[in-house]
Amino acid sequence: MKKFFTSTIVQLLAGVIAGILLGTVANEQAMYVVVSVKHILGQLIFFMVPLIILGFVAPSIARLKNNVGGMLGIALLLAYTSSVAGGLFAAFVGYEAIPFLHVDTAGSTLKEIPAMLFQLDIPPVMSVISALVLALMLGISTVWIRSSVVQDLLESFQQMILLLVTRVLIPLLPFFIAANFCVLSYEGSIASQLPIFVSVILIAIVCHYIWLFVLYGLAGIYAGKNPLRVLKHYGPAYLTAVGTMSSAATLGVALQCAGKSDVLRKDVTDFSIPLFANVHLCGSVITEVFFVMTVSQVLYGVIPPLATMLTFVFLLGIFAIAAPGVPGGTVMASLGIVLSVLGFDEAGTALLLTIFALQDSFGTACNVTGDGALSLALTGYANKKENDLIPE
Repeated sequence: MKKFFTSTIVQLLAGVIAGILLGTVANEQAMYVVVSVKHILGQLIFFMVPLIILGFVAPSIARLKNNVGGMLGIALLLAYTSSVAGGLFAAFVGYEAIPFLHVDTAGSTLKEIPAMLFQLDIPPVMSVISALVLALMLGISTVWIRSSVVQDLLESFQQMILLLVTRVLIPLLPFFIAANFCVLSYEGSIASQLPIFVSVILIAIVCHYIWLFVLYGLAGIYAGKNPLRVLKHYGPAYLTAVGTMSSAATLGVALQCAGKSDVLRKDVTDFSIPLFANVHLCGSVITEVFFVMTVSQVLYGVIPPLATMLTFVFLLGIFAIAAPGVPGGTVMASLGIVLSVLGFDEAGTALLLTIFALQDSFGTACNVTGDGALSLALTGYANKKENDLIPE
């Protein structure tokens, strides 16, 4: 019983419930504290994200030895293919479903969130993209020079980061999630905004589940393994993503979930999970494609033509790879093509950002859970090629 109450998923659920309940009874003075705590915890968590990427990706690439080019290329190809195929699926659903929807765009005024009592900024030592590129460069160069000394240093650094994840990041997550949901509950987002777009959001979430079913099914067939032996461990990662709305902030839990599967190779997941957290955003792509079509219908009275949507989806797949794994990262990174390809104005962009933010947690959860499927496919690739990824 003690193990049940101390499990990650129970603690995260408790954070969600506690946050919602607190937000319904909190007064302005209490919210001063909650907003400050939310900011500080978020700063600590996001400070660790580049370190996690560097600590896991670099040594994992170094272990790949002569197979580094093939594994990295396959991983990026899998991420792009999943995002684009998911976007095409969402476009198909949009053309079929949106003409029958009647979305009311008038929302209730949200309660203003109080300012922080104090603000403690803890900027990361580098950006997420810089950490990813540095990790790739360090890992590849270590392979090229065949330095056991550097590889040992990277391995030691990974052990340090692993301890920080298990002893600092994961214990902080329930409190960070509670603070997030407290703010949403206090301002009225949960009670007021969500019902406005409930039909649209529910369709997007159903699309997420369908796409995850497809990904895990295909990965299981290719790898010759039961995909449920991966998926059954992803509950804590899914819930963490719902609470944090960030693939990057969920990275520590995702690594733990993948590590519990007996069909995933640890040498593969140490490399693939941090990488996919930043380049595989299939859920966010599905959501954005469906939502831009909805917004276009609502504000402009027409869904973009097929040729326009195809152009948008294939470009969005590229922007998704480059987007940071932070809340709203995909839609923010792709605003350029929303304006140029789809021709949205300020009103369309604002509405897109609003409804995207309302479901961002579920899109992120789809991203994170989908990483397990791609890691299964990558494990299958490694096994089929009979690559010796484990160092001697």
